Amino acid sequence: MIRRFDTEGANGGKVTQMNYFRKTFMHVRQLKTVKKIFSQPNIGMSTTLGEQDLESRLTKSFLALERIDVNIFRANVENLWRPPLSRFVFGGQVVGQALVAACETVTDDHHIHSLHCYFLQGGNSQKPILYMVDRTRDGKTFSSRSVKATQMGMPIFTLQASFKLEETQIYKYQMQMPKVTGPEELMDTTEVLQLQLKNSDTPDKEREFIMRMLSSDVPVDVRPVYPEAYFRQHSSEPFRYVWLKAEGHLGDDNKVHQCVAAYLSDYSLLGVALQPGGKNYETTFMTSLDHTIWFHAPFRVDEWMLYEIFSPQCGSGRALCHGRVWKRDGTLAMSVAQEGVVRNKPVETVSKF
Repeated sequence: MIRRFDTEGANGGKVTQMNYFRKTFMHVRQLKTVKKIFSQPNIGMSTTLGEQDLESRLTKSFLALERIDVNIFRANVENLWRPPLSRFVFGGQVVGQALVAACETVTDDHHIHSLHCYFLQGGNSQKPILYMVDRTRDGKTFSSRSVKATQMGMPIFTLQASFKLEETQIYKYQMQMPKVTGPEELMDTTEVLQLQLKNSDTPDKEREFIMRMLSSDVPVDVRPVYPEAYFRQHSSEPFRYVWLKAEGHLGDDNKVHQCVAAYLSDYSLLGVALQPGGKNYETTFMTSLDHTIWFHAPFRVDEWMLYEIFSPQCGSGRALCHGRVWKRDGTLAMSVAQEGVVRNKPVETVSKF
């Protein structure tokens, strides 16, 4: 059974964890409104102007694709993102871009309900990525698509996606959303890292890593409920709760929000497997192997969503992680599963004598 932390809901009540973290995430530049992510020739570039509107750079750059044939799309180098200290393109970006390509080949009334993908090898941020879509099947209710991503003629990623017409059914149920501190009472990851920089006990190697993290400008607001566990300041159980929200306005197209959510689903997921080791272990290599998402209900990712993450097992160089994404009103929006390579070693301690 998953242990629940002793906290009360976001709308009030008793809270036992530290709540001295507060503010906003990144100072994202003011932009425009994305009306629709799927436009030609550049997917994600069609906009509607407005004085008070913001345009999300997630759709304008991170998920932007160029259509070069009926079923072939390209992610250009200037839009690829390699996280600090990583050797590869961010896996969530590849998932999101592949889903964008698949969505472009189905009718407007078919929406993604599940995707299953494999990371075959790390993507090179200095080379464009081609996404080739196979229109596997189009039925009355379901449509299936297969997407293969390649670089320099070599496959790096595959995705199977299933789309479905909306239907109404009276019978339904879901689990209950965990009760945790709301995002307004929490500090974002940038401010937590800045606090660590001010701490005189922070080692030089960790300071260098923090500086690289702070230099990364990604338009996503990330607020961990338990920041000390999130940043592995101490050993903790393999559970974490993270509030996420895409910066900017994404419009009302459900497919846009699904594609951005696929991108965001890779945030914070595999790292939960490292929490039991805390600072006692140094990670030597970590990367995703596969990734699965089930979409349960419509949602908006430009509004706060709670990412509940846990890892039931880690060993033999692999870790299995699960996630549930909740809307603020308690609706279960998505379920996520991922297995990844996790290799670490004990931190060598130097005797003071």
